[in-house]
Order: sequence, then C-alpha cells, then structure tokens
Amino acid sequence: MFGFKNYGNNDTRSGFGVGLVEAASKNKDIVALCADLTGSLKMNDFKNKYPNRFFQIGIAEANMIGIAAGMTIGKKIPYTGTFANFSTGRVYDQIRQSVAYSNKNVKICASHAGITLGEDGATHQILEDIGMMKMLPGMVVINPCDFNQTKAATIEISKYNGPVYLRFGRPKVPNFTPENQNFEIGKGIRLVEGSDVTIVCTGHLVWHAIESADLLKEKGISVEVINIHTIKPLDEEIILKSIEKTGCVVSAEEHNTIGGLGESVASLIVKNKLVPMEFVGVNDQFGESGKPSDLMKKYGLSKESIIESCEKVLKRK
Repeated sequence: MFGFKNYGNNDTRSGFGVGLVEAASKNKDIVALCADLTGSLKMNDFKNKYPNRFFQIGIAEANMIGIAAGMTIGKKIPYTGTFANFSTGRVYDQIRQSVAYSNKNVKICASHAGITLGEDGATHQILEDIGMMKMLPGMVVINPCDFNQTKAATIEISKYNGPVYLRFGRPKVPNFTPENQNFEIGKGIRLVEGSDVTIVCTGHLVWHAIESADLLKEKGISVEVINIHTIKPLDEEIILKSIEKTGCVVSAEEHNTIGGLGESVASLIVKNKLVPMEFVGVNDQFGESGKPSDLMKKYGLSKESIIESCEKVLKRK
C-alpha cells in the first residue's frame, strides 16, 4: 500500500507512555501527574523509573490542572494524564483560567479520545475536545496518527514553551510512520501524492485515508493524503498548495464535524481559495456504547465513508 511499512498494530496511548519516559530521561524538569488512571495512560513505567517526579492526584482532575499550573512557576514541565473527556470537559475552567490565560507550560495529555473508547459509552467518549482546546488562545493542539508519531510528539512538546493539548487513543491501530522520526509542531506531512482530490486527515482516520486512496487508485482516481497531526497551529501552506493542484478537499477526523479539523480547513479555503469540500466526522451527535469498529462504521468514520465523500466532492468540481 503506497510502500508504507507496517510496524504492527499498537495503541497510541502506549506511544505516549514510551515517549514520556524518553523525554524525562533527557530533561529532569519533566514531571507527570495522573488522575487515578496510571495504567490506562501507560504511565506506570514513568512512575516506576521516576517515583519522585510522579504525582498521583486521584479522581480530582480540576485539582490536577491547578497543581500542574503551579508547578510551572518552579520551572517544572508537567504532563497531566487522564481520559480526554476528563482532560477537557470536566476541567475546562481550570485549563482556561490557570493554564491558557496565564500561558503556563503545561502539557495536557488526553487518552481514550473520540468514539473508539467504545464500550464505555457516550459519557466517557468525547467528540468536542479539539474544538474546545483550539479555541483557547495560545493552545497548541496535536492529534498524532500512530504509536511512533505519538511517541515523537510526546518528546517534542517538552521542548515547546507553552500550553499543549496532546490527544491520543485506546484502540490498537496500524503503526506505519517512521521510527525515531523528526516531529515538527505545526508541519503537516504529505503521505500520498495525488492530483484529483485532497484528503486532509488526523489521528486514527489517517490510516483509513491511506486505505481509501489505495482503493480509489484502482478506480483511476488520484488522491493526495495529508496528515495534519497538529491542528493548531494549522499548516496552511501544505493544504493550500495541495488544493491548488486538486481543486477539491475532504477532511477526515474522529471528532464532531463542528469545531474540528474540518472547520479549520473550511475557514482556510474560504479566506484563500474556495473549492468544493466534504466532511468525514461525527455529525453533531453523542456516541454510544459498542465495539469501536462497529461505532466507526455507524458514525461514518470508515474508509468507505471517506471514499464516498471523495467521489461526491469530485462531482462538485
């Protein structure tokens, strides 16, 4: 498939766990805080290796964000860890006031994002978090696509001075980006070169976009796939160059179509070059309990949905 090497399936949260330990080995100021989900966030290795730099806050997420903000005053670089729903929706006030408004150097690390949390259902799934975080002035928003990229992102954000929201997930997905890659905040990656339609994708939908491009190639449709791992700041240049060539675009994300990557891309093209666009994402709904693969199909987040959207947008050129 377009020459990509598959390193095997792995979950992106494990990439975070490995990256956190590696980042901490290079910077003694890195500390980690968790809200009673150490195992789920793959933070046990950090806890065991650096017990004096790990803080178990318990089920008190708002307190965790406040403590992390305070730690930055002492030049620490805190990584907070809990489920994405609790990392954002439960503590938005604390993030806004104590972290974003004050431009604190806190890394808000959020696992189990999107609908692929699966059986835990709508109360634990979150499909609004990217929108919530990207609206905060100065907040960097990152949503990597696989284990290797999540590891690289986790290490790289330690070098960035300012608030970051790092989003990843629970399910095992293909691990196909290079090992020990150079991760650049705010720089998209063209994974597949094409000329007929652009797919701008993020997170778990990146691999589905690559699969879709492969299948559309068999139909004679040339697809360009761009991995936007950093949603804010958005790499406007790579997107505009691509749509200048293809003349149409499809966004794909495991998030509500309202407030997500797609809206950022739509805003960009309205201001610069108006082209037909289709959105692959959850259409203004909450999730539900179910197997992740079944939910992805039901809510239109499959490769079939991407292919359908590509064919639809091509007819509008």
